[in-house]
Amino acid sequence: MALAASALMPLNRIPNANRWNKVSSRTSHSINFSLLFEKRGIGFRNGIVAVAAAASPSPVNEDISQKETPQRIYTWPDNKKPKVCILGGGFGGLYTALRLESLIWADDKKPQVLLVDQSERFVFKPMLYELLSGEVDAWEIAPRFSELLANTGIQFFQDRVKMLHPADHLGMNGSTGSCSGGTVVLESGLLIEYDWLVLSLGAGAKLDTVPGAAEFAFPFSTLEDACKVDNKLKELERRKFGKDSLIRVAVVGCGYSGVELAATVSERLQDRGLVQAINVNTTILPTAPPGNREAALKVLSSRKVQLLLGYFVRCIRKESDLEGSAMPTEAGVFPKTLAEHGSEKYILELQPAERGLQSQILEADLVLWTVGSKPPLSQLEPYDKTHELPLNGRGQAETDETLRVKGHPRIFALGDSSALRDMNGRILPATAQVAFQQADFTGWNLWAAINDRPLLPFRFQNLGEMMTLGRNDAALSPSFIEGLTLEGPVGHAARKIAYLIRLPTDEHRLKVGISWLTKSAVDSVASIQSTLSKVLSGS
Repeated sequence: MALAASALMPLNRIPNANRWNKVSSRTSHSINFSLLFEKRGIGFRNGIVAVAAAASPSPVNEDISQKETPQRIYTWPDNKKPKVCILGGGFGGLYTALRLESLIWADDKKPQVLLVDQSERFVFKPMLYELLSGEVDAWEIAPRFSELLANTGIQFFQDRVKMLHPADHLGMNGSTGSCSGGTVVLESGLLIEYDWLVLSLGAGAKLDTVPGAAEFAFPFSTLEDACKVDNKLKELERRKFGKDSLIRVAVVGCGYSGVELAATVSERLQDRGLVQAINVNTTILPTAPPGNREAALKVLSSRKVQLLLGYFVRCIRKESDLEGSAMPTEAGVFPKTLAEHGSEKYILELQPAERGLQSQILEADLVLWTVGSKPPLSQLEPYDKTHELPLNGRGQAETDETLRVKGHPRIFALGDSSALRDMNGRILPATAQVAFQQADFTGWNLWAAINDRPLLPFRFQNLGEMMTLGRNDAALSPSFIEGLTLEGPVGHAARKIAYLIRLPTDEHRLKVGISWLTKSAVDSVASIQSTLSKVLSGS
């Protein structure tokens, strides 16, 4: 899904429009990007800041070359109407765009909306686990943006963000006018001038805290990650088929993602595998409702998942790299050679985080990493402090209660890109539920700002927490009924219905709903046939 920096992908993804009148690409006349910014009243050298795209594994912090570059400026269809550029097509970005589309506008106020994302697909991340269990197909939880936006006025570009140059810090009050809110430069070289900017760049896996994690561990936060893990499991299942040796899977982290992965993988492998879940805390799901935690512990115990609590991973290495070393395994013997195993394995060195525990060495065929995330905004390196976005230590933009970035009245930030705090001063969690609600408020507040109306303060309403625990198992604890937890098949059905309602468009909800009903009917018939077969064979 990576996009080549030199390719301008979105030309064939602009719905209901002449694709050639959207981008000015005059190869016969070239200009210097620095001069372009200066002509717009913006100092290039003193203002450009580099920013990575959503979930970009390695941010780009390059200055634009002073060499002559072909002029490529995005031309908005109507220069008089407000221009809204949304960076990131996850829950925050896509749902903000759809919210803007659903509001009622005066003809001269309705904004032109441009959505930019590095992937061609929107990913409904809470259901990535169902790809591993085979419950859902990729198109159901990862539809193409071109399909979702086909009947809207929203334009989509598949590209990565390279440079961001806000101009609203120069004293502009955020009201509608002819002055630009700033400019964005994409990796393809396209320059976009905007009146309003929405930052919803998401976050990528944080693999740089432990030696060997980036090289040998598999993250699980994108569709590409899920496909890689699924392919690796299939490879291991083929390799181990008919053999006595188990497929050993280590899951690092026991938050929601780690527990859901451990439950899903252990159910898939059954007696052919051993899943070991590692957590620095002495309990799993430390922030979850008690009902969810108890349901998860019951399921993990029934599937013989080994919980290694109170440990952190010190390093991950290939087993072949340890041959001849003096590091013993937990049994006190040296690791077997690569030839004896017939395949590569990985060694995890665990360090106790609590007193009374001893260091351990684990051997795994597959390491799944669910610890930490890294927002792309953390890689900002401004050339001039006056252009710097206010970021916290984690790399999230500090926003006021209306979700506007502090000091930048024309920039909104939400989801993983926002460091909004609740009434108790704690930063809101980077969950899908928070992003859903923030997108609704961001869309409304953009409407209010464009129409010179008061903006609404965001207030998060915790509706409860859900998690999958397998093909027919889940846990759901609604916040409005204290002490209630729906688990097992009932929780599974309630969770799927809740997420079906949250899918982005009516058309997609209808198609997915029909698909799920069909699969459910087929599974029911197969179950009845299996039961009848057992009864008849027993008689």
